[in-house]
Amino acid sequence: MKIHTAMAAAVVLLVAVALWAADSKPSSLTVEGFVLDSACAFTKNLKKPISADCATACAKAGSPLVILTDDGTIYWPIAKATPFSGQNARLLPFAGQRVVAKGEVFERGGSRALAIETIEASTKNSAVPK
Repeated sequence: MKIHTAMAAAVVLLVAVALWAADSKPSSLTVEGFVLDSACAFTKNLKKPISADCATACAKAGSPLVILTDDGTIYWPIAKATPFSGQNARLLPFAGQRVVAKGEVFERGGSRALAIETIEASTKNSAVPK
């Protein structure tokens, strides 16, 4: 009797874990926003970069670049491969510009990360001073 109860409990636990894992899979998404350095996104509460040159200088100094959407959501660009590689080289050509990026979104503890599959300049007005 104890074996059947333990097996039933194990099956219920495995089903619950499988359902949770299926529900927490990353979703594919297209995001549009400005590429700027992460420090300015947080400390200056910017809605867009101060300038393209500023975003580029901060990135070259080591600040990770992020994508800031119009609703204030910050997406941290990540690589899906391990070991992890920084994504600044991929985002640097777009520093200070508005972009459209597509990829898988991962969420954890209120943070959002985007494993970028494609990225291109947005066709929306992206006038940010040099």
